[in-house]
Amino acid sequence: MDSLLLIYSPQSLVICACVAMLAGVIKGMVGFGMPMVLISGLSTFLAPEVALAGLIFPTVFSNGFQAFRHGAGAAWSSLKRFRRFLLAGGLAMVISAQFVRWVPSSTLLLLIGVPVAFFALSQLLGRPVRLTKPSARGEVAVGTVAGAIGGVSGVWGPPTVTYLTAIGTEKREQIRIQGVIYGLGALLLVAAHLGSGVLNAATVGLSAFLVLPALLGMWIGTHISDQIDQKMFQRMTLFVLLLASLNLIRRAVF
Repeated sequence: MDSLLLIYSPQSLVICACVAMLAGVIKGMVGFGMPMVLISGLSTFLAPEVALAGLIFPTVFSNGFQAFRHGAGAAWSSLKRFRRFLLAGGLAMVISAQFVRWVPSSTLLLLIGVPVAFFALSQLLGRPVRLTKPSARGEVAVGTVAGAIGGVSGVWGPPTVTYLTAIGTEKREQIRIQGVIYGLGALLLVAAHLGSGVLNAATVGLSAFLVLPALLGMWIGTHISDQIDQKMFQRMTLFVLLLASLNLIRRAVF
């Protein structure tokens, strides 16, 4: 903690913890959204690269809990079903992560904001994409896009959730496979950004610090979703994410 205070002010750490808790609450309620909320919130007062590093460990731990909530057998079954998505996305993520330091901040913010805005707006308008006959080629293509975006921004949720929704994935499996996909992606992100230099001595402490508030928020969100209609909270979540993504786009353009 003392080393963190040498780099970040106490006020910054409190704000970071609040953002992480909010991200955890949202993920606990709807099963996704933690990286989007973290990168949107943290990058309003931290450099994009620092915000990207900060979300990595909370994402690893929260998705581990989500992936194994229904048991290891169910997680393995979901992993086998979406193996093409995972392989294509993982390869694209590792490759694209190496270009973070060469991507201008404005471009990085657009890469984060535009997909999030498109996803949130399409869902709020009730116009999800439907794929009646999912194909291996389509799964590889979507996985590649999701991984490429995730490597440079830490956010690979929107194309993933859009694809799972489009093919009509059953609710429990959709939440579970999101945990598997995001969890494995987060582990790859750790390795990739140890290589890229984004996760370093100055940022690894912040990322570890955010794990506890993120998990506390997720615990709260899970209990809320058990008590109150999830659809209403999902729409609220999408609205918040839309506002956050539009703010990122504004910062990139102006």
